[in-house]
Amino acid sequence: MNIPDSIQERVKKEIDFFCKSLPKEPKELYEPMRYMLALGGKNLRPSLLLLTCKMLGGKINDAVPAAIAIELFHNFTLIHDDVTDNSPLRRGKPTVYKKWNLNIALLSGDALMIKSYQELNKTPAKYLPAIFQVFNDAALKVCEGQQFDMNYETKSKVTIDDYLNMISMKTAALFSASMEMGAILAGASKSNIKKMQVVGESLGMLFQLKDDMLDVFGDSAQTGKQIGGDIIQDKKTFLLLKALELAKGKTKAELNTLIGNLVISSSEKVERVKKIYNDLGVEEIANKQMEMYYTNAKKALSSIKTPEKDILLALTGALLERKK
Repeated sequence: MNIPDSIQERVKKEIDFFCKSLPKEPKELYEPMRYMLALGGKNLRPSLLLLTCKMLGGKINDAVPAAIAIELFHNFTLIHDDVTDNSPLRRGKPTVYKKWNLNIALLSGDALMIKSYQELNKTPAKYLPAIFQVFNDAALKVCEGQQFDMNYETKSKVTIDDYLNMISMKTAALFSASMEMGAILAGASKSNIKKMQVVGESLGMLFQLKDDMLDVFGDSAQTGKQIGGDIIQDKKTFLLLKALELAKGKTKAELNTLIGNLVISSSEKVERVKKIYNDLGVEEIANKQMEMYYTNAKKALSSIKTPEKDILLALTGALLERKK
């Protein structure tokens, strides 16, 4: 993912330390937290926070608590999202609620959220008010975005603008907050803080659209997720909404009969919807949308001149090409 090894290693070290610091009992509460954090995620958000801080001349040590807090909060949302989405796999392994049960997933997720605030509170006092504000705003947006996402599963009319607004909250908000907090912790100017906020949001939008693509066109062995899960659950993704917008005649009729269809097998449903996507060229359209966010990130970074800027640009390109 083009994150410097020193940044990745620091994040991993701090997360490992956090896991070891958790109490042993009650094991039903703390083992799922350790399990989730050990699944081997990309750690993109904390890495972006530390990288932004370093890029703008800040001290990594000042930014570590916020970086770990953002990763803990992210994993809390994943535990709960897997419940609401009824997802059996996360990073190739059983999700927390599948491995244990629903109640344990909810409670361990709650505890992980509380722990994220305990970590955040270790931020140097002079930065804490601003950091708390950004963190809280993003946390609430994530919850709002998840609710919209669930609403859209049963709502008959959802526009692409509705969808993009939803992912700007559910996914991009944490990316944006990560880079905004990194800039604040570096003591950056208001202008540069705003630029990093824009970069983070662009990366988050790109990241989510790529996730949508991989859910349909990816390889389960690489993604660690069930291929076609969004199709099976009738999620109103960019791909589905664009297909509904473009489809005409028999194609549109077939797509409408597939949405909400409980008669045919999941594998047949995925195969037929995927064929419609291919026939309509929605993959290429989604790629163009992602390239727009890449351009937005480059524009926001254009006036910042540090070596880390090139790292961020390379990372953005890598997100476009990622396979998992």
